Formats: sequence, structure tokens, C-alpha cells
Amino acid sequence: MLRKENSRPYREFNDEDDDYDQRSPEFFDDATEDLDREEQSASISQEEDIRGSSPSMRFSKTCLKNVFTVVLIFIYLLLTAVAIFLAYQTINEFLEKQINPVMSVTYKEVETFSPPGIALYPGKAKLLSCRHHFHDYIPPLVDPGKPQKGDCVIKDVTYHGPFSNQTQKRALVVRGPSQVRQKELIFMQFSHNETEEDFSAITYMLFAKFSDLNNSVNEPEFMRECERNYSMWTFSGGFRTWVKMSLVKTSGKTNEGIEFRQESAVVKFNDKRPEPEQTNQLFFAVFEWRDPYMQEIKLIVTANPWSSVAILCGVFMALFKAANFAKLSIQWIIKMRKRHLRNKAREMNPITDN
Repeated sequence: MLRKENSRPYREFNDEDDDYDQRSPEFFDDATEDLDREEQSASISQEEDIRGSSPSMRFSKTCLKNVFTVVLIFIYLLLTAVAIFLAYQTINEFLEKQINPVMSVTYKEVETFSPPGIALYPGKAKLLSCRHHFHDYIPPLVDPGKPQKGDCVIKDVTYHGPFSNQTQKRALVVRGPSQVRQKELIFMQFSHNETEEDFSAITYMLFAKFSDLNNSVNEPEFMRECERNYSMWTFSGGFRTWVKMSLVKTSGKTNEGIEFRQESAVVKFNDKRPEPEQTNQLFFAVFEWRDPYMQEIKLIVTANPWSSVAILCGVFMALFKAANFAKLSIQWIIKMRKRHLRNKAREMNPITDN
């Protein structure tokens, strides 16, 4: 009886075999797909389990990356500020050098100088003598206070002053020395009645070339311009004033200028004339070149525009790189923030579904 209950009919087993044989291939494909789905769901659930098991580690890495990015942005902003400051300093220094050029001084040795013009304004004084001497040798005076022969080239020019047309001036223009190697000098003496004045002096002026006066069409106008552009000096009565001249050429941005510098020494005159003749005060002046060197001063602008442009190009490239890096960093931070929110929403979805 028990055997009958446990036993199954042959036909039943046979029917099962027939059903197994009659199953289509799609049935096995569906079973395979179900199996793959189960494996994939198992792997996803395993990954989610792994992710869910270490949220603090993922958050710490993201936070560290964000902090590092912020630090880099701060460094680039600091470098950008330094670049802007350097650009400002470069432009400021360039403008400062343009306004204030550097003076370059050179000395040029010459054999002879062009004879300068020595313009004397004696006033009421009289020219007694004017002679050329060499090798710093001045012979003893013969009959001082009396007219003597001279060998100087002199021009008498009368003109109106450059600063007041009502002032009329008379200038004795003497051709100056030129042989600097032979120490050529010019010795002049004047006499003046000192009874009318407490102090007496003769004014003189030096200009570059005596030949310019000869070649000028209008001599009074030429002397007026010289007085406007050159300095005036004086030498006193009762002394011998030794004037040593030096020529200075200045080259500016637009024009060139010539001026004289001088060193003067004063020696007292021992008047041995009879007392009645001493009422006429005597003036002695010696003009000589100091040395055979001509001083040339040039104004040089040390600012190089190309170097400034190169520095500015480097600064602007640094600014561009900093701005580009800041843009990329901000985009990366926004992207990481969106990813973090998306992962957080994904983690919250199973909770809301349940």
C-alpha cells in the first residue's frame, strides 16, 4: 500500500520527459538572462554594500581635494597680485626714466680749440692794451696805466639788451686763444677813474666761436642772443684776474648747448705809479684754456621699451594662466559638488522606497 502511494505512474514520468524535450530554446535563454540579472543585481548590491560601508573615506578624499583646490586658487590669486604689482612698478619706472634721463660725461682731447668770443663791457673804462702770449709767460709791465700796442682782433658792437629794449650796451668783443698745447693766453689791461664810484668792476661774457660773430648778418641781434643764453662774470679793479676756461657741450633730447666753465685766480696789483696817477684804477685780465679736454655731456634715457614690453607680456601671460586655472578649478568644484549630491540622492532612494 505504501509503495503504491510513493510510486508514481510511468506515464507521469514519461510526460515530464516529453515536456522537457518539447521546451523551446527561448526558455533556456530566458533562464540564462534571469541568471545574469541575478548575478548583476548581486554585484551591484555588493558594490553598494562596499560604498555604504566606507562613506567617511569617500567624504574625506573629496574634502581633501576641495581644500587643495582652494589653496591652489589662493596661491594663484597671490601670484596674480604680485604680477599686477610688478606690472605697475615696471610702467612707473619706465615713465620715471623717460622723464629723468641719465647724464653720461665723456672727455674728448683736442689739439686746438676754436677761438672763443670774449665780450667785455668796460663802461667808462678804457682798454689800454691787449696782447697774445704763450707758455704762460707774461713780460713785466712797462708804463702801466698808459696805452700800449696790441695784437688782438677786436670788434666794437653796440646793441640793445635782450631783457629791456631801452638799455643800450657797448661790447668789445675780443678773439680768444686757440692754441691749448702752447698755452696761448690773452692779457688785457683797462684803466678807469675810480673817484666817481665806491666799487668798480668790468663785466664780461664768453661765447663759443668768435667766427660766428663775423659770419652773422646782424651783429647786434647775435650779441643779444648770446647775452640771453650765456652767463655773465666780472673782474675787479686793482687785481690781476687769471681766467682758465673749459668748454662743455651738452646734448639733450632735442638740441645741443655749449657753455663755458671757468676757474679764476686773483692776484693783487702792486701799484708803483706816482700818487697822482693812482687815481685811475687799473684792471688786468688774463684768459687761457685750462686743459686740452672738451667735456661732453649726453642725456641718455636708460629705459628700454622692449624690455618693459617683454616684462608686461610675461605678466599678462601669468594673469591669463591664473584666470584660466581659476576657471577650471571652479568648474571642477561645481562638478564634484553635483556628483556628491547625486550620490547622496542615490543613497537616499532605497530609504524612500522602503
